[in-house]
Amino acid sequence: MPLAIRIFLVYVLFVGLTGYFVLNTVMEEIRPGVRQSTEETLVDTANLMAEILRDDFKAGTLNQNRWPELLKAYGERQPGASIWGLAKNQVNHRIYVTDAKGVVVLDSSARAVGQDYSRWNDVYLTLRGEYGARSTRSDPDDASSSVMHVGAPIRDNGQIIGVVTVAKPNSSLQPYVDRTERRLLGYGAGLIGLGLLFGAALSWWLSVALRRLTAYAQAVSEGRRAELPHYRGGELEQLAVAVEHMRTQLEGKAYVERYVHTLTHELKSPLAAIRGAAELLQDEMPATQRQRFVSNIDSESARMQQLIERLLNLAQVEQRQTLEERVQVPLAALVDELLETQQARIERKQLRIEKHIAADLALSGEAFLLRQALANLLENALDFTPSHGVLRFRAQRRGEQVEFSLFNQADPIPDYALGRLSERFYSLPRPDSGRKSTGLGLNFVEEVVKLHGGTLRVGNVPDGVEVTLHLP
Repeated sequence: MPLAIRIFLVYVLFVGLTGYFVLNTVMEEIRPGVRQSTEETLVDTANLMAEILRDDFKAGTLNQNRWPELLKAYGERQPGASIWGLAKNQVNHRIYVTDAKGVVVLDSSARAVGQDYSRWNDVYLTLRGEYGARSTRSDPDDASSSVMHVGAPIRDNGQIIGVVTVAKPNSSLQPYVDRTERRLLGYGAGLIGLGLLFGAALSWWLSVALRRLTAYAQAVSEGRRAELPHYRGGELEQLAVAVEHMRTQLEGKAYVERYVHTLTHELKSPLAAIRGAAELLQDEMPATQRQRFVSNIDSESARMQQLIERLLNLAQVEQRQTLEERVQVPLAALVDELLETQQARIERKQLRIEKHIAADLALSGEAFLLRQALANLLENALDFTPSHGVLRFRAQRRGEQVEFSLFNQADPIPDYALGRLSERFYSLPRPDSGRKSTGLGLNFVEEVVKLHGGTLRVGNVPDGVEVTLHLP
């Protein structure tokens, strides 16, 4: 199972359990909380009524005054109130008064007058000077029919002479409880959903970051170029830097070893020629022969210098993973500049130059490397083009890329060599001198093209050879 999915599942489990316990705890506290608030209001109401009814109760005139009619009118009122979006169209309080023996003497519902309520806790405990309250079901089989009763004492000179009880059915509170629970569940589900989305986004981001690092490590292990992923701070940036440092250390060591072996191998031939010529020059010989050996030393020294310089340039390009800059390089102007540097060779061979490049066509990349690559192509083409031959430059846009081609009139490349032309140190004899080059030119061009995200193709065409580059 991918690491991101495992992290997300752990996150889901944590958020789910936390959300469940928090919501469950809060939900369990809603109903008791609402009832506690209601009970506190009933206490205030009962004590208020005890003070209001005290004088009439002590005088024994409760039923003779207007209290029965007032309580009946109270029970028939329709408030028409809207409480937090919930309509309230009837009053729900029931008020009854009992004497010192617990007998009901006044009842707003007019159904319990004369009954003995002395055994009910709201009356029994209040008459004993304690807090009297009870919750009783109107229907024993219906849990939702419970009614809260709160009693308050009627006192005469500190003596309890009666009890006022205020009752309220819990069913009248249920709409508010249900509404609160629905809102809480909605908010809770929304927060859990947002938490899961955040967890999914975090897991996805972490997965993408790790995949980028993995892809980079795989590319490096396969010898392919890849750009180091960049992260801002944290452990991922430290990991990326550590991976890049490890790559640099490992590649650097292997790269140096490979190039030392290559350089020593390639330098053996010119060094042997120089040493042989130097030994022969120590003896007496005709001036013409001496001049020939001096020329050999000079040409072999130049060959060694060219080999070292090209190896250094190639090493610099091969070690790089990305471009140091990316600018617009006008292609037509670059070709004109390169042709001007080779004007002497072009005139000496009396070559015909054809150029089909729009003036506004530009390459996107590192100017120095692009110039070096095209210079190598031109130099290679000049080596194989016979006198009075043709060099043809073409370039055109193809989507997001530029297709650049250089044709030179020449003999076709042998089939056995076509697949090895960009191979390091592989070279064909030059027609003019019969000697081979360093074999690093096309290899350098290929590395530069790859660094720019392009492709190189060399092939035979009618009357000559054509090199095609696809570049940004």
